Amino acid sequence: MKAQREYIRDADANRVRVLSEALPYIQKFSGRTVVIKYGGAAMKDSNLKEKVIRDIVFLSCVGVRPVVVHGGGPEINSWLTKLGIEPQFKNGLRVTDGATMDVVEMVLVGRVNKELVALINQAGALAVGICGKDGNTIQARHMGKEGIGFVGSVNSIQPKLVETLVSSGYVPVISSVAADEKGQPHNINADTVAGELAAALRAEKLILLTDTPGILLDYKDTSTLIPRLDIKGARELISKGIVAGGMIPKVDCCISSLAQGVGAAHIIDGGIPHALLLEIFTDKGIGSMIEV
Repeated sequence: MKAQREYIRDADANRVRVLSEALPYIQKFSGRTVVIKYGGAAMKDSNLKEKVIRDIVFLSCVGVRPVVVHGGGPEINSWLTKLGIEPQFKNGLRVTDGATMDVVEMVLVGRVNKELVALINQAGALAVGICGKDGNTIQARHMGKEGIGFVGSVNSIQPKLVETLVSSGYVPVISSVAADEKGQPHNINADTVAGELAAALRAEKLILLTDTPGILLDYKDTSTLIPRLDIKGARELISKGIVAGGMIPKVDCCISSLAQGVGAAHIIDGGIPHALLLEIFTDKGIGSMIEV
């Protein structure tokens, strides 16, 4: 009995310590906008998904203003296969012909987006799902590369609709489909959308949920995680080849958002339960934070 009481007392003390450590961060970021790019394993694993949703709702409940941007590559691949369309990639980009674009829009806007909205609503916040077309929030332009179809980049952002939703207490959930000036839908990388939207909203933070711990000096050794660096340091890591492959566009996205006024950009492992709260509300954090 005595051992049990001591265990309960220690557990309670640990909870109090965690809450006490979080308090100054809650005070600091209350009323501030945080843009979260949600993707990777955290979208595929139902247990992780539940924890990410709870984190988003927690942020909303303590006064932080979360904005969620999502992709949905695995589900797109699944539905393409079901419809007899072979997923194709060229230089890391999804080849998006007309038929594939129809599936991408159906899956991202009609299925993934609304599932996330429903989960956030069920967990206790109020979410609204939109895509780049709504309110002309995002205007796309073709990337200009041959043979990839309707793959776009961000031409412009009109944040008024998102700002209205946020100021009214809603959690905007945004899929990365947008139309060009002629109304043609394009598939845009969700990291890019999140970064540009964070800049347009003058967000306090941009957080990329990924399948990696963050920026590593040695990509094979998680103990070499770099918890904090500035734009200059991030650029040097790219030039030296330490940041390479698929991490380059993520780090470039962070650098671009910071250069446009975002307070800080974070690359974190969405596979860690409650990664969002650990990164934002603890002294140590769990990923890599890039600052100006």
